[in-house]
Amino acid sequence: MIKTLKKLADALSPDKAKAPSFEPQALAVAALMLEAAAMDGQVDQQETDAMQPLLMKAFGLNATEAADLVEMAREAHRTSNQIIHFTRDIKDNVPFEERAEIMELFWGVVLADGKVHDYEANLMRRIAGLIHVTDRESGAARKRAEAKFALAQGREVPLED
Repeated sequence: MIKTLKKLADALSPDKAKAPSFEPQALAVAALMLEAAAMDGQVDQQETDAMQPLLMKAFGLNATEAADLVEMAREAHRTSNQIIHFTRDIKDNVPFEERAEIMELFWGVVLADGKVHDYEANLMRRIAGLIHVTDRESGAARKRAEAKFALAQGREVPLED
């Protein structure tokens, strides 16, 4: 009884800052972005810098919310040893038609340092398979991310064949 009252008092206390809560797919996407950034053995600043704006645009977050999401994802990523529960959250909460857009977010992080490592490409194939995105859709997502990266770098976007 006392424990219950203590929990209630803590919850109602104005001093307690509420931790932000995010949809499971947003946390899963951010955690997998961190996985993609770390896959080549080092997390480059360009990769971490790319995450926040991508998350802001994809989930309609402001800068503070996106930073909070990345921090929560760091903890989730740090305590996880598998990607399967992150991909399951995406598969269960993101409509099938929108999953290729999620792949584009991952490609945006992978491409942020200007190169794609074999381990990163392998991770993208695994994630695509686990969230039921075809190779063709994932390839198209990569091309869109590459075009955005080229524009951001002030380079000309290659034309399609």
